[in-house]
Amino acid sequence: MPILEPNSFEFISRSPDQTRRIGIRLGSSLQAGDVVCLSGELGAGKTTLVQGIAEGWGSPDAVTSPTFVLVNNYRKMGGLEMNHFDAYRVQNALEAEDLDLTGMIMDGPFLVEWAERVQEVLPQENLWIKMKYLADEQRGLMFVPHGRRFESMVEKLRNDVMKSF
Repeated sequence: MPILEPNSFEFISRSPDQTRRIGIRLGSSLQAGDVVCLSGELGAGKTTLVQGIAEGWGSPDAVTSPTFVLVNNYRKMGGLEMNHFDAYRVQNALEAEDLDLTGMIMDGPFLVEWAERVQEVLPQENLWIKMKYLADEQRGLMFVPHGRRFESMVEKLRNDVMKSF
């Protein structure tokens, strides 16, 4: 039995800067309709990764955790938007569905922290990133693609990372 899920990619980040840099690489591949699901305990580095993703996607906006506002929007040239949803305070998937997730997904890339809380209302094709606190400066990231587009995205990410880190 394999330890890793098929087509997945595991990466150990040794610093917040390295977590941001892998996010930048991932963000450069995102387009409207892409759903990136982030799971992991508090302090796992989800917001740090999103900062890199937004930068790589091309947004000049400051990235903060949307825990209390639920959704942050980041813009980029051409009027495109990336939506960053935090499901930590959402009671259930139906409450999340009332926020018009479908509309947010169509606007641009859609990033969701605490995605396991609303998984049943998210598209089946997505990129799931499982994050884990390992030590003060180390985080474990497991990229698990669901769907062909995300499989090729993870393969590109794996190749890029192997060349540069």
